[in-house]
Amino acid sequence: MLRLLLLLLPLFPLTALAEPLHLRVQGSNTIGAALLPALVQGQLWAQHATDIQQVPGALANETVITARDAQGRALRIDIAAHGSSTGFAALGQGDADLAAASRPISEAEVVRLKALGDLRAASAEQVIGLDGVALIVHPDNPLPRLTTRQLAQVFSGQVQRWEQLGVAGGAIHLYARDDRSGTFETFKALVLDPLHAQLSPKAQRFESSEQLAGRVAADRQAIGFSSLAAVHGAKVLAVAEGDAPAMLPERTLVASEDYPLSRRLYFYLPANARPQAKALADFAQSPAGQAIVADQGFVSQQVKAKPVPAQPDMPPRYRSLAQQAQRLSVNFRFQEGSASLDTKALRDVQRVADYLRQAGKLQGKAVLVGFGDPKATPGRAALLSRLRAQAVRRELARDGVEVLEVTGMGDELPVAGNDLEQGRLRNRRVEVWVY
Repeated sequence: MLRLLLLLLPLFPLTALAEPLHLRVQGSNTIGAALLPALVQGQLWAQHATDIQQVPGALANETVITARDAQGRALRIDIAAHGSSTGFAALGQGDADLAAASRPISEAEVVRLKALGDLRAASAEQVIGLDGVALIVHPDNPLPRLTTRQLAQVFSGQVQRWEQLGVAGGAIHLYARDDRSGTFETFKALVLDPLHAQLSPKAQRFESSEQLAGRVAADRQAIGFSSLAAVHGAKVLAVAEGDAPAMLPERTLVASEDYPLSRRLYFYLPANARPQAKALADFAQSPAGQAIVADQGFVSQQVKAKPVPAQPDMPPRYRSLAQQAQRLSVNFRFQEGSASLDTKALRDVQRVADYLRQAGKLQGKAVLVGFGDPKATPGRAALLSRLRAQAVRRELARDGVEVLEVTGMGDELPVAGNDLEQGRLRNRRVEVWVY
């Protein structure tokens, strides 16, 4: 009998003895603090996993999630949320299967990780949601808004007292994320670098957005920046870039990326990504995953239609659209120095087509409006803005969308200043309106 059992033993599943299926994710604290664990748990529930448990990891800002899949196999997901740069480093060292980042991969990182494939390819660089870097102060601070130039002056230490900004308060206390943070990298790229400024050494630094926001909310003289999802009772300031209107990080303005400090949240997968990593990225892109993104305080990529109040100073054709149609929540943007849609826009084409299909508006109900930045040659801005809209039209046509009209507004209705290249890039956009 014993001999028979020994012969049959290899035929029985060794679930209890097998190593757990293991997924390692490292990178952004903004994503990894709460959003990433929520996405992992959502995916596990969707796959009918059981015995799902989440516990803190060995270090602060680390999480371990365990479960059993539908076949009874043990699963383990390790999340280390120490900053976007740590995710790319871990990918290169073979210590992570997927990197979470709250900023795009840098050119130096692309070169360093080229053995993993082209990490800027659409299959590797996946936008999972949107966020706004929120400028926060104490709730009693009466200041309503700042320009990006003023922000650079404040955080570099050139402006050191609240009175220099027109309000009482004494010395300004600076709070910033640490150097490994994608939130800091975004703030540095959008605010400090354009004016060749550096963060003041007096700034207090934090690995966690939650800790930073808590300190700002308790300090009457404080100013800091955090993820929109981690404001936690602090007051949020409106931000203006150049001559464009000041904007709060409202969800619609972040969704369209019109808010000056909008940013994208990314997953990066190597070319030979493990099935578990690819499955998590696919879930994050799904409607269920995007619902979790929104539930966690970020901005999802689900397409919505919203009326826009008509204003007297709008160009006549645009004012007519505002009176008769609704604007979709997505803007199409382009690769830097190119007429090609970027990786987010390529997925947004499918999202817009799906929205129009579900709304019964695939044929002759959508209008594409292109915008750009000023050009020296008369009429060139209008031409280029129309060409951008035509590029979107071609992509949508592949998904069965017949656009009613394509128009180019040139350099009208800017959402950013045109003095700096980053502002000009944001002004080069295509809006979608639906009747």
